[in-house]
Amino acid sequence: MRSGYFITGTDTGVGKTLVAVAMTRALVAAGKRTAVMKPVAAGTVKTPEGEFNDDALELLAASNVKSPYEDVNPWLLRTPASPHLAARADGIAIRHERTVAALERLRATSDIVLAEGAGGWHAPISATETMADVASVLDLPVILVVGLRLGCLNHALLTRDGVRASALPFAGWIANKLESEMPLANANIETLSSRFGTPPLCVVPAGTNPSPIPVPAWAIEATKNLLSP
Repeated sequence: MRSGYFITGTDTGVGKTLVAVAMTRALVAAGKRTAVMKPVAAGTVKTPEGEFNDDALELLAASNVKSPYEDVNPWLLRTPASPHLAARADGIAIRHERTVAALERLRATSDIVLAEGAGGWHAPISATETMADVASVLDLPVILVVGLRLGCLNHALLTRDGVRASALPFAGWIANKLESEMPLANANIETLSSRFGTPPLCVVPAGTNPSPIPVPAWAIEATKNLLSP
């Protein structure tokens, strides 16, 4: 078993948080001390304790490792926009040292860390860098969430090429049928299974609750496939 995974997606809104939260719950149920991370997050919600990112809060609620919010989400940007635009609006320069240090602290208290990216693989975080650079400095195997909708084959294959170019291990992919199943969804899954050389770790059914409780069978299947030798 790896000490962590980086969860990316074919685009924004394809179910990265849904997958990350459900897999966190599945790993916790399997007895793993599971820490979570949202290295860069844009957009906040106000709580009695202050402003936080809602995706990061969902991840933290699913985890069984009590981590400081600043380690879970080292870069919190207030503007709900592409990270590079949000960082510019906030007057922030995202630096990798803080992100890597946070990961090391999370690793010290857990068996496994699930880190969720923002947007797609090449979502910009600055004038010159993207989420791919964040994944590279974290040096974690990559799980790709594919939102099954028109255009997903192109997006999935381009993202797979990007992961390959980074030299990071490709841990597998998850097919998410989203809110309503696209025509020929299973044929699209077969196409990607053939192109990737491996079937999906699991298939998320259409219309899945955004924060599935109890742990759904598909998340248990995905984590079992990750944990198997």
